[in-house]
Amino acid sequence: MRRALMALAPVTAPVTALVTALLTALVTALAVAGVPASASGGWAVTYLDPSPARFEGGESYTLGFWVLQHGTHPYQGAMNPVALRFTGSDGTSLTFDGKALPEVAHYATAVALAEGTWKVEAVQGPFQPYEVGTLTVPGSLRVNPVPKDLVANLGAEADKYWDTIRPPAPLLGDAPAAVPAQKPVQKPATTPSGGESGTVPTWTLLLAASAGALLALTALRLPSLLRRRPNPDPDPPLDDQTDTIAIPG
Repeated sequence: MRRALMALAPVTAPVTALVTALLTALVTALAVAGVPASASGGWAVTYLDPSPARFEGGESYTLGFWVLQHGTHPYQGAMNPVALRFTGSDGTSLTFDGKALPEVAHYATAVALAEGTWKVEAVQGPFQPYEVGTLTVPGSLRVNPVPKDLVANLGAEADKYWDTIRPPAPLLGDAPAAVPAQKPVQKPATTPSGGESGTVPTWTLLLAASAGALLALTALRLPSLLRRRPNPDPDPPLDDQTDTIAIPG
């Protein structure tokens, strides 16, 4: 019995570890498959309504803005939080929450800033922040041009979602490299109904399945490989363990 247990011990531990790794890989693949598209590469662009021609320190101004997924259409999920964030040259950061207006994807907020130069960013719910431009106080707001490779055509989408009040046409720049990169890691696919798909690319699932198959094959071959190894501490023959008792004559 002791010999059988010793032979089984070196096989059980590696097989258990491989089975655990296989289950972990499968659970990870399933978890990734359930991640919404917005969390795995979704992106949006924020457009400002026409802003005041000049900003003075300590004065209050109302800014309207539109948050559009892929720069062309409203996001179908919950857009929260939505805000405009201003970061000063000294590191000071101020965030002004946006309030939803009657038009879908349209927000407004009131801001008041001290004198200085401020980087303007839009906080876009589940999407990464979008760098809108630079505000100089006292002075004006310089809006960054939208890279051409981010927005195909906002005008073609406008009639589907808005009436007279609609987002401003994007200001497309001739030098996208001058604008901070906002390229998506992965553009979510479009479902037949027109919504955003939350599926994972096929290659990701294939990679996970291949890794699982490799681990399973290794687990099946491991016992035969281990059996080829010599027993480092074989049990002595049973005959050698028999004691001879001398009986007095």
